[in-house]
Amino acid sequence: MPPVTSNAQGKGTPRGCTAEAARGLARQARTREREPRGAPGSRAAMCELYSKPDTLALRRKHIGPSCKVFFAADPIKIVRAQRQYMFDETGEQYLDCINNVAHVGHCHPDVVKAALEQMELLNTNSRFLHDNIVEYARRLAATLPEKLSVCYFTNSGSEANDLALRLARQFRGHQDVITLDHAYHGHLSSLIEISPYKFRKGKDVKKAFVHVAPTPDTYRGKYREDHADPASAYAEEVKEIIEEAHNSGRKIAAFIAESMQSCGGQIIPPAGYFQKVAEYVHRAGGVFIADEVQVGFGRVGKHFWSFQMHGEDFVPDIVTMGKPMGNGHPMACVVTTKEIAEAFSSSGMEYFNTYGGNPVSSAVGLAVLNIIENEDLQGNATRVGDYLTELLNKQKAKHTLIGDIRGIGLFIGIDLVKDRQKRTPATDEAQHVIYKMKEKRVLLSADGPHRNVLKIKPPMCFTEEDAKFMVDKLDEILTVLEEAIGVQSESMISENSPCRAKLPNEAHSEQLGDGTSDPRENPSPKRNGLCTDKHSLLKNIRAGKIKAIWKKSHTASVKK
Repeated sequence: MPPVTSNAQGKGTPRGCTAEAARGLARQARTREREPRGAPGSRAAMCELYSKPDTLALRRKHIGPSCKVFFAADPIKIVRAQRQYMFDETGEQYLDCINNVAHVGHCHPDVVKAALEQMELLNTNSRFLHDNIVEYARRLAATLPEKLSVCYFTNSGSEANDLALRLARQFRGHQDVITLDHAYHGHLSSLIEISPYKFRKGKDVKKAFVHVAPTPDTYRGKYREDHADPASAYAEEVKEIIEEAHNSGRKIAAFIAESMQSCGGQIIPPAGYFQKVAEYVHRAGGVFIADEVQVGFGRVGKHFWSFQMHGEDFVPDIVTMGKPMGNGHPMACVVTTKEIAEAFSSSGMEYFNTYGGNPVSSAVGLAVLNIIENEDLQGNATRVGDYLTELLNKQKAKHTLIGDIRGIGLFIGIDLVKDRQKRTPATDEAQHVIYKMKEKRVLLSADGPHRNVLKIKPPMCFTEEDAKFMVDKLDEILTVLEEAIGVQSESMISENSPCRAKLPNEAHSEQLGDGTSDPRENPSPKRNGLCTDKHSLLKNIRAGKIKAIWKKSHTASVKK
């Protein structure tokens, strides 16, 4: 991993970030655009108010216990970041492979400059007439199909999805919502209700107005790659839900889905699925909501929006967006049709969001759009994404723990399995891998219903050199892990296994085996894990005791 040079990377960085030091950071931000990115002195000295133990103690005291941190057994204290790299309080550099919020790169000088210059001039709410909000809305609408032309600005993806539900329900007066299994759409109460990812086993009673359709997963789902037409089969499940709802006297307001499911395990719907679902939902008087909060703004490479990879004949009625929109600045948006917007207005209730679309947020959003275009980040997502997928497929041929590589652009999932034929999720092994990758200064996370899918969604400035570095480290870890648990290091399954599931043209998916294991096998709460000793790793994974070993090893390492 190439180092990012800076005078701030020395050990023993002094603590105590004074007000004057903070003002110095702002002053340096004004001049950074004149320096080459990564040049010596291009970042201010790191500031620490507290030692890491004190920060942890204060967090435990004052921050809610349900607010979790990455790598909870041994969290990283990040004090600054640049492009695709993050730095801890000792100056150690980490390659960020998971931060899809810092979309155009951490602390991009053009974003910092846009925010600073507008904040020095004016920031106020959107009830005052201002050019920034209308210019941003115009630019944003230009990236979308023509009928999607009306914007509502918010501050987070959760706010955007909540508003999308309001728009959908007001449109025809219907109330029911169809969502996908394992979906996550936000933290508001209205969204937890339609997010099976957050349902607690045996504790949450699904609301009567919520209907859960199977995730269109052709690797581990109900209809797999050996099915003649998985898109139609999965869409028929939605059609049956609609019919059952109507038979019970209920009416469908909306179908909501991420264009590519993220928390559900980097799932790419088969080609034609969204078109068929939209047909059934429209026939029922509902609308199609495409959640682009995690996967929009060029991440798939060839298209600006992920839903566009499904073809020009598919256009959602409402699109929600957030996370990457402000490159870390809190901004989000709902874009819909004029017809739906007018129906919402006809209710007589004014919609007002104090901070949504304020001059500073709009300036930041414009800067992000400019950077995506000027630095050809969509092209980079395609080039680097294709190269990374190629490298990972070579690893799949080498390591039997890798069951599937799937993804488009810089949105890729590595599905780890204990058995390729049965496709048994390798949950504990995945947790071990992400901790070991952290030790090698690469940040990854694991997700999906079984927490066995390694997620790769880095800043869009990620390079081929970064991809090679990440894959080399993953190779090292999987080699040691497979030796420890006694699996063969070379695939015993043909790479030419039949795969008839048709995915969107841009999608990369290598699916192996035709197992029949229960798709809900091995459910697990979200967690991170670690195993350090090779021989005890073998013993404990075989005995199903890997969780105990990582807890023990981390207790020892933290004490050291």
